[in-house]
Amino acid sequence: MKYLASLILWPGLYFGGLLSTYFALSTSRPILWFNVIYFVIVALLAVFERLMPHSTDWLEPDGETINNIAHTLLTKGLVQAAAMIGASFPMVLALVALPPVPDASSLWPHAWPMPVQVLLALVIAEFGLYSAHRLAHEHLALWRFHALHHSVTRLWVVNTGRFHFLDSLFKIVVSQAPLYLLGAPLDVFLWVGAVTAFTGLLTHCNVEMRTGILDYVVSTPRLHRWHHSINLEEGNKNYGENLVVWDLLLGTYFNPNRPSSTTIGISGTVATNFWGQLRQPFTRKGTRELLGKRPKVEQKRREPEVSGDVGRTTATVGSGNPLGTVSIKQNPSG
Repeated sequence: MKYLASLILWPGLYFGGLLSTYFALSTSRPILWFNVIYFVIVALLAVFERLMPHSTDWLEPDGETINNIAHTLLTKGLVQAAAMIGASFPMVLALVALPPVPDASSLWPHAWPMPVQVLLALVIAEFGLYSAHRLAHEHLALWRFHALHHSVTRLWVVNTGRFHFLDSLFKIVVSQAPLYLLGAPLDVFLWVGAVTAFTGLLTHCNVEMRTGILDYVVSTPRLHRWHHSINLEEGNKNYGENLVVWDLLLGTYFNPNRPSSTTIGISGTVATNFWGQLRQPFTRKGTRELLGKRPKVEQKRREPEVSGDVGRTTATVGSGNPLGTVSIKQNPSG
């Protein structure tokens, strides 16, 4: 029974959510009803995480639940704060930013069927999401904000929205600006936001799902678990958020024939409270903590203890960190 459920859960929840979104967008309050659907999916995933978890270790509390919820509400609900709903910031941004009537001179193929327009938009937006995500792993200036998301030691539905707000804003701008410039209509933005929301929930949930050939089309829980691996050879892969087309084309697709990693996280540390986590990337000390480096003062205190055998000292930089796994001759000072 559980095996059968593992086969149908992903497509059932994904396409069920999208079908429900179709009806939500037909109402006079599309954002309200979309969020109702979103939280129903969250509740269902929370139940299945207990009934058929991918990793029983990930059921143990990690002390980050309140912080996870706070980051979700901030990063996903800036515009929806009045409604106290935090699930579809990109959808609301589209409502605010887009004109109600498309520009006749735009390059967007408005005459195409809406499903085809949405598919085109997903491919275009995905290139922005892929680029922003990969850049965040390869450049320290961006990684220090993205590290918050990778700092978790377990994946479950509640830490889906655990992003620093600047990290989320960067991805939204890079992915949606091309669609805006091309003149994509409002409905396209709403659908891209809906797809992204449901995909994010499913890729982070701790539910055993068998996705088979879907692993070569969309971002699935299996692929995203590899991306969260603390092993950089596994973690610096699978940057796609909705689709894996750009991973396949640009050589970052990773899906070996073995169980996906459950050893996730970074070698550095994050602040223990919400406000501390927001401030941490803006300070030199906080950045060093995220990278797993000791403060300079502590390094100076420890220098007398270092012998000629320091060449054996090693440090592993956490998943996705642009510095990779390095061998350190002496304690880092910069």
